[in-house]
Amino acid sequence: MTMTAPDPRTQPHRFLEHLYQAAVRRALPLHNTAAFLPPPPKGRTLVLGAGKAGGAMAQAVEALWPAHAPLSGLVVTRYHHVPPRPAGLPQRIEVVEASHPVPDAAGLQAAQRILALTQGLTADDLVLCLISGGGSALLTLPAEGLSLEDKQRINRELLLSGAHIGEMNCVRKHLSRIKGGRLAAACAPARVVTLTISDVPGDDPSVIASGPTVPDATTCADAIAILQRYGIAVPGAIMSLLEQGALETPKPADPRFAGHAVHLIATPQQSLEAAAAAALAAGVTPHILSDEMEGESREVGKVHAALARAVARRGQPFAKPCVILSGGETTVTVKKQPEGTPRGRGGRAGEFCLGLAQALQGEPGVWALAADTDGIDGVEDNAGACVGPETLARARALGMKVEEHLDRNDAYGYFRLLDDLVITGPTHTNVNDFRAILVI
Repeated sequence: MTMTAPDPRTQPHRFLEHLYQAAVRRALPLHNTAAFLPPPPKGRTLVLGAGKAGGAMAQAVEALWPAHAPLSGLVVTRYHHVPPRPAGLPQRIEVVEASHPVPDAAGLQAAQRILALTQGLTADDLVLCLISGGGSALLTLPAEGLSLEDKQRINRELLLSGAHIGEMNCVRKHLSRIKGGRLAAACAPARVVTLTISDVPGDDPSVIASGPTVPDATTCADAIAILQRYGIAVPGAIMSLLEQGALETPKPADPRFAGHAVHLIATPQQSLEAAAAAALAAGVTPHILSDEMEGESREVGKVHAALARAVARRGQPFAKPCVILSGGETTVTVKKQPEGTPRGRGGRAGEFCLGLAQALQGEPGVWALAADTDGIDGVEDNAGACVGPETLARARALGMKVEEHLDRNDAYGYFRLLDDLVITGPTHTNVNDFRAILVI
């Protein structure tokens, strides 16, 4: 469906939201699943899955799977991330909800049920696994000797540490009984076909949702190094098991993965290209920097600001008007606050916007939007935020200083008072960070 773009010169923020929506639409499961579905097997088809897009992916399979062919299964998604069911679409796959980004008992129960469903599978059966970002927290089944409370604490500390997604998921795999290829291994001798929506830089299926259905090349030694690097403690018995290699994950040479297939049905690059096409259709030249950007959100914001200033002031390296697009997964290292100081609110997209606004210093002719494509920035109710030439001046008029909000990681509070939060609600997909900077 083609939608008319708002005029970028008179409605810059609405134009940027239009590009964001184009990126999200490109990643919706129903648009991308049919080409990758295998034919029904001789035996039964079991659907298992986890992730923020899980509910929408399950509905896409139900809509596209032959009505006469057996289909059943269980998928876990984030609370409030099940899309409305289309009229007349029978439900054949059970969808349950659990907590993200910190796991809870509902996620534990879902993981136990999913693993139990793999019992009794035969070589005639097909397991269709639907994996998307967020699945690592939603599919939680701690290693023997590790409690759910331990797993929750470790997860929180990883999220606050500034560790990138590959590091976090390496630890999660080795402290799990279902991630890091263990789910697929449990499905043997059935064939496993994984349909996945990428939310990670590089689109590595072993990193997406901690790769429950693909072999893992990382090791217990890697997990130990990451825990030590960020000062994260685990129970002594678990550390001993890691040191002994007793919590090792299935490796690429494992014969249980023979004949399995993994298909990326939506990626960050595809969504950036969809946004670029929407910009070009509106007469604005797009430039995609990368879909793999990582680093501290505020610092990535400053780098983007330097590029936007160069374009605005000198027409280099890009001519105006243009839109600069990027994706990836940045990080936020949450600063410890003095006792009694209220903790700031916000996620990666908001912190990027704070860093961008601080560095732009009201540069004329530059507007920006940063948002998470799942519609949720961190754990808040916004997808992200917008920045414009008047952002800092409007904030100062309200008594807000961008430096103070950065110091306490409070992007949400800053942009909420400016009425510049981007609020979409859950989008039912997830290809991670989306950033667009318009220079007129």
